[in-house]
Amino acid sequence: MVQLVHPSKDDITLAGVLNALSDPMRLRIIKSLLGNDACMSCTEATPMPGMAKSTLSHHFRVLRESGLIQTSKRGVEHRNVVRMADVNARFPKLLETVLGFGD
Repeated sequence: MVQLVHPSKDDITLAGVLNALSDPMRLRIIKSLLGNDACMSCTEATPMPGMAKSTLSHHFRVLRESGLIQTSKRGVEHRNVVRMADVNARFPKLLETVLGFGD
């Protein structure tokens, strides 16, 4: 079974977060996740219909390993939620600024 890597709050780095958000598709995934109150599966949060599963999996892995999202497995589905509290604890208002929220 594949183990999902989630850095602790203290291991979330500014470089890792900004690198993850530098890709337009990952930026769209984060916006999609933030626009939904509940956690979403990878296919629900996909920025483009028809995106290859391997590409989508890569984007979610980068987001997860940077500390931006928390992924939990429910049955055969991976559910994702933005770690807003953890990111804000490390870098206050960073996501709001980068994503243009709260203007």
